[in-house]
Amino acid sequence: MAANISIGEKQIGVLNGQQVKEFTITNSKGAYAGISNYGGIITRIVVPGKSGEMGDVVTGFDSLEGFLQSGNPYFGAIIGRYANRMARGKFVIDGKEYRLACNAGENSLHGGNIGFDKVVWDAEILQDKGVKLSYISKDGEEGYPGNLKVEIIFSFNEENELTLDYIASTDRPTPVNLTSHPYFNLSAWKDEVIYDHELQINANWFTATDETLVPTGELVPVNGSPLDFTNEKTIGQDINAMNGGYDNNYVITDYDGSLKLAAIVTDPKSGRRMEVLTTEPGLQLYTTNSIDANLQHTKEGIKYQAHGAFCLEAQHFPDSPNHPHFPTTMLSPGETYRQTTVYRFSVC
Repeated sequence: MAANISIGEKQIGVLNGQQVKEFTITNSKGAYAGISNYGGIITRIVVPGKSGEMGDVVTGFDSLEGFLQSGNPYFGAIIGRYANRMARGKFVIDGKEYRLACNAGENSLHGGNIGFDKVVWDAEILQDKGVKLSYISKDGEEGYPGNLKVEIIFSFNEENELTLDYIASTDRPTPVNLTSHPYFNLSAWKDEVIYDHELQINANWFTATDETLVPTGELVPVNGSPLDFTNEKTIGQDINAMNGGYDNNYVITDYDGSLKLAAIVTDPKSGRRMEVLTTEPGLQLYTTNSIDANLQHTKEGIKYQAHGAFCLEAQHFPDSPNHPHFPTTMLSPGETYRQTTVYRFSVC
């Protein structure tokens, strides 16, 4: 097994006759990440602050029932077959129009009514890495063409790096845009909001959207706007200028498909620092602009609130199949979809 990494598992429930488990990947320093085969959910990330105190920096629930409740806003889950929005729930391949479930007003969001976040994945412990989750999305599932085979390896190492390696293949052309949706608060909820978190994003442009948060196709410079995080600033500095908060896709600078530093976030009080590295061209910043106040079974009974956490979702651009000048999300038979995203934790 990799240096001093231990992997445990426990059953946390049964869903449609399938066992739901949580896997815990722990390093020799006592830091660990929890992963569930329900929805590929990152259930916990427990890392030290500057005082050495361990803290869980992601939102979640203390039971499977919590994740199954209708108000759950995709806490920690794998999103697919297409992350973010697809305009009017449709796209065209080779002249044929495909229709999706419209579960966000007139648009399709995060894979539809039953996306990858709501299915039980096959799980395998990899003794030298972590956990591999596998799922076959059948032809026609949520309106998408082709049988799509997906594998995701979650690994956690001695450097407190949680790495997600994605691989997918298909037997028919289909759009694919996968991401993970953890909500972070690096104070481990010592602070109920994330206004004082300091953020830098390696992006000079963002994708403009209409009133339904679907891209217009225009790329807009961030310079001088509230969306400008090219230099580090607090999340709260300009959040009130953002009509409820941030929910924006940033265009990663110098994207070429290699692993690049996309963002750095620091909580000055706890000293926790997180770097996000990804091979993806986009990064969605979301600041929990609204949340169901009646969520049950939250970890330690925490009452999550608006602006209580942030997401940095590594992805291709929303609605790319309907914008040919965006980086393509089309996957064809014989091709392999690959993506890597790393959440690297340290103390400053």
